[in-house]
Amino acid sequence: MQILLTISYDGTNYAGWQRQDNAVAVQEKVEDAIGSIIGRAVSLRAASRTDAGVHALGQRASFFAHDLCVPLNKLPQVLNGRLPGDISVVAAVEVPENFNPQFDAKQKTYIYKIQNSPHPNPLLSRYAAHIPQTLNLSRMQEAAKHFIGVHDFAAFCATGSSAKTTVREIFAIEVKTQEEYGAEIRVSGSGFLYNMVRIIAGTLVYVGLGKISPDDTAQIIASKNRTKAGKTMPPQGLVLVEVMY
Repeated sequence: MQILLTISYDGTNYAGWQRQDNAVAVQEKVEDAIGSIIGRAVSLRAASRTDAGVHALGQRASFFAHDLCVPLNKLPQVLNGRLPGDISVVAAVEVPENFNPQFDAKQKTYIYKIQNSPHPNPLLSRYAAHIPQTLNLSRMQEAAKHFIGVHDFAAFCATGSSAKTTVREIFAIEVKTQEEYGAEIRVSGSGFLYNMVRIIAGTLVYVGLGKISPDDTAQIIASKNRTKAGKTMPPQGLVLVEVMY
């Protein structure tokens, strides 16, 4: 059978989701925990390859285990006993043999958190990017509307992407006040390009700082030119919240 896990993690201490030869990744830790239960190596397929320092509340990853010796409803508890404290399996369900957690995903939702205050709070530094200047959230909200719909997001894709097409659909994007941090950008879409959400966030920050106008956002999208968009925001502000099928 194929089992789909829902996984939460603090990405601070990891080189991203994907297993690597010269660094510790979240995938490695989870695969090793599963292997210690069933007595053989397993390979996880994930919905998203989150980057180094990026966090997750609802990462999804699946593996095949016809020899699972633990009741499925007990699997998260058993795995968590073998995982470090910054990684947690929160659910495990059986899915069809032909299920693919990446390509069968219908919607992914990310949140980008911004600590918008004159001075950084060290207790928030692992989970939010710090912007000391006051952001104009109403201008950011106006600019965000331009992202909704089907567009070629080439201007919001970092170099190194292996995507066959840069066309994606954004279902919803919201910029709002977040009491603890200051500001939050929530984006839901069919899928995302390499660093796409962090570049969208950087572009909206430029709008909030008055460096560009809200209407410039539409022109940046149309340009398909990465140099026209904002900077790539730091990884620690990004959280993969949910993957829906």
